[in-house]
Amino acid sequence: MDRIRLGMVGGGQGAFIGAVHRIAARIDGKFELVAGALSSDPGRAAASAAELGLDPARSYASYAEMARAEAARADGIEAVSIVTPNHMHAGPAVAFLEAGIHVICDKPLAATPEQAAAIAAAAATSKARFFLTHNYTGYPLIRQARAMVARGDLGRVRVVQVEYAQDWLATETHNKQADWRTDPKQAGAGAIGDIGTHALNLAGFVTGLEIEALSAELHSIVPGRLVDDNAHIRLRYRGGAKGQLWASQVAVGNENALRLRVYGEKGGLDWAQENPNVMSFSRFGEPKQILTRGGAGTGGDWTRVPPGHPEGYLEGFATLYSDVADAIRGTGEAGLVPGIAAGMEGMWFIQAAQESSAADGAWIAR
Repeated sequence: MDRIRLGMVGGGQGAFIGAVHRIAARIDGKFELVAGALSSDPGRAAASAAELGLDPARSYASYAEMARAEAARADGIEAVSIVTPNHMHAGPAVAFLEAGIHVICDKPLAATPEQAAAIAAAAATSKARFFLTHNYTGYPLIRQARAMVARGDLGRVRVVQVEYAQDWLATETHNKQADWRTDPKQAGAGAIGDIGTHALNLAGFVTGLEIEALSAELHSIVPGRLVDDNAHIRLRYRGGAKGQLWASQVAVGNENALRLRVYGEKGGLDWAQENPNVMSFSRFGEPKQILTRGGAGTGGDWTRVPPGHPEGYLEGFATLYSDVADAIRGTGEAGLVPGIAAGMEGMWFIQAAQESSAADGAWIAR
């Protein structure tokens, strides 16, 4: 398969997630980065492109210029990765979708409902595809858990417990990453947008359950912080299952503690991102089993290295990029890649949680 010609908006010098996307796109050899509008500062954009070895003629000062120019080239980009702060997702997403170029966008979808609606409208009318990088869905044992739930190994799901705890914002913190993530104009929300949407998406991806309503209590624990940094959210799923979601960036002692537990009539699953190569599975009345990534056929369809060799964050991201490439080429299962529907659900989740918390935890229906 020819490599997909890839562009990038954002992700220049000093950025974190842009480098992650570039590594992920390279791992399976299905993409080639050939163009970019890597910064809103023209000098930094040019310097960033030079560091990455891009043709100076394909380093652009703005995403709008890039969309026009690349759409006009016979060898123009086929897809673009948008790795900017949340409030800068909508403009480039709409521009590239209208230009017929596939969009791979970092989560959450946008900073405001209006921006999200603009992306959804463009996606609905474009010949191009829209993909959202909820990268934890690419972990092999998460794919295994999804298959086990769908197969009925747990029976009817009763309880879903998901949490995402960090401590990097436990005090007033100032750096490039913290500053935009704690600015409501750029981020739109705090912990619920940054990590809560990941937790929500992971629970839905594995269980297949749809949310019926939520009740939320959001907190801004660090004095003077203008966005939430801790959230306790109760979930009601269609069909009767109950759920709880905890998202915190002030939980001292936690680095990137994303954990999912699913309990059904017949069994339960327990998986944690910081040790993603193992997952426990319990059948009622029987000893607990420890499933290992790649061992005895578990998660083998999505793994790259032999059992016992750690595989994690970058490879999970790469699986998502590989799935996107296959979907673009028409050779893979598109349903495994989060898209515009997942993005809109995440935006509803943020808005509903904020509305519920402002109303003292009132239940908000989906």
